[in-house]
Parts: sequence; C-alpha cells; structure tokens
Amino acid sequence: MPDRRDDAPSGVGDADRPLFTVFTPTYNRAATLHRVYESLATQTFGDFEWLVVDDGSTDGTAELVRRWRAEARFPIRCVWQANQGKHVALNRGVREASGALFLTIDSDDECVPTALERLKFHWDQIPETSREGFAAVTALAQDQHGNLIGNRFPRDVLDSNSIELVYRYKVRGDKWGFTRSDVLRRFPFPDDGTRFVPESLVWDEISREYRTRFVNEILLTAWLRPSPAPSDRSEAASRYARGLARWNLYVLNRHLAWFRYDPLRPLRCPVHQVLPAGPPGTAAAARTARECARSGALVAHASAWMGRLRDRSGPRVATGTPRRVGLSA
Repeated sequence: MPDRRDDAPSGVGDADRPLFTVFTPTYNRAATLHRVYESLATQTFGDFEWLVVDDGSTDGTAELVRRWRAEARFPIRCVWQANQGKHVALNRGVREASGALFLTIDSDDECVPTALERLKFHWDQIPETSREGFAAVTALAQDQHGNLIGNRFPRDVLDSNSIELVYRYKVRGDKWGFTRSDVLRRFPFPDDGTRFVPESLVWDEISREYRTRFVNEILLTAWLRPSPAPSDRSEAASRYARGLARWNLYVLNRHLAWFRYDPLRPLRCPVHQVLPAGPPGTAAAARTARECARSGALVAHASAWMGRLRDRSGPRVATGTPRRVGLSA
C-alpha cells in the first residue's frame, strides 16, 4: 500500500485522497464545535476531510462528532488522545492527515462558505514551476462582530514569510490559512512534556525555507473570548512559562538579523510574554522564574519587571495563544 505521507512537493492531491485536511484540535468544546461543522457543511468546494483530534474531552465531544459523521456529506474522522496540549494534538493531526494541504480551524471558530474554494484558487495562482518553494496560503480573519483582526497585508497579494511580515511589514493579529502537509511533517512541534509550545516556533522555522502567499481576503470568523481575570492570567503565565521561555530564547537567538527593523524587540518580547506572572515576590512570579530558569531563559523573567511602568495606565489584556501563523507582537 502506498505511503500516504509521500505528498507531492507542489501540494496537489490525487484521486485517492482529499486535497484538504481540515483539522480541529479540541478539548471540552462540545458547546462551540458546531460552528466548525456547520461552516464546513456549507462549503462550495467539497474535496476535503474533517479530522478532529479530541485531546481528552469529557463533555461528550466524541458522541457529538459520531452523530455528525452519520449525516455529513463529507468524511469526518475523530481521533482521541489523552490530554497533552494543542501542540501534541497538532503533531497527531499532521500524522493522521490524508490531505495534501493542512488547514487548522479552532474548535470555536467558523469559516466563510467559500473559504476552501478561495484558498485553492490562490494556491493555483502560484505558478506550478514556483510552487515547490511555497508552503502556505494565508488570509485574513475577523471577529464575531465583523471587525478585522489586526491589520491588512501591505498588498492584496504578497509573497513573503511570517518573520518578514512581522518585522518589515508590521502586520499584526490573527491570520488564517493552510500549510502543506509534507512540510509540516518535516517541522513537528517539540514534544518534551511541556504543556504549551508557541506555534510561532514552527511557523518561523518553516519561514526559513519556504514562502507564503498572503492575501487580503477575510475567510475566517474567530470568536474572541473575554479577557481572563488577572489572577487567571498569572496562573496561566506560570503554567506556560517553559514554553514562553523557549520562545523568548528562540527570538533572541534566531531573529537577530531582523532586529534592525525593530530594535526594541529583544526586550519587548520577554516583557510581553512573562509580565502577566505578577510582580517580584509573588508566588506566581516565583514559579515563573523557576520554569524560565529550567529552560535557560532566566533573562526573560529578569527583564519582565522593566515593562511594568509601561502598563501603569491600565491592565494588560491577554491576547491568547498565537493562531495559524504566529503573528503576535
């Protein structure tokens, strides 16, 4: 039997498998998962599968997906695993994917009816002779109120990468699109027991070898949740400290060539990531410091308090985990 992981470099599917694997990692989101299903049911392009990785849900998610699978006009697969975090679920999804193009949609979001059709259109517009050097197509996202998330790309069609997008073009906010499955298999997320790994670690590594076509077209509606209470932000920062410290070190070591576009980035990144742990002397700050030290990133915690003055005018608003292309500031 042929190995389904041997994708063509151009990312074009064949008759035995779908073009897209639409992937949703989920944990206890039975109340919102219907948004994904309903938006996929209205797609104008039908060559896709929906792959759900249930990261240990206890709210009836598996039964819900089974009911949808019995009625859907498109293939649905649900894979269960013990709760290990989104990055582990992503690795599992990539391994299980049948499609040549891997499109992640979170378990509380929805895409527009023409999303897959338009993503395929933009992929096909890349000359076939150049397509091997491209890994992805990325579009814009809006919130549930119809407001654009972040800002637009500097041109309606831009061939670049996620690092240049942040530093040179100053693009911010969640964006959404697919990545070639064969490329993702070359760049798995670190799986060393850490509960949280920023997605930007993978997207930035891919950027060093491949380009992305960015398009000014809104294809996703992301449902933004209220900002957590300060105590919850502090606890979350403590739990995620190792992953955030890993990202801080990555930026300091791997983004040096880009700091000329943003000289304050080396300080602002650690401040942004570690600050919610609380002021020195608190239990949350002590836990964060221990985790950062274990990751070799105590410098990130030590510099965090320097940014406190910057936030005297009001509380920080947690923006959550970077989405598809990791464009957080």
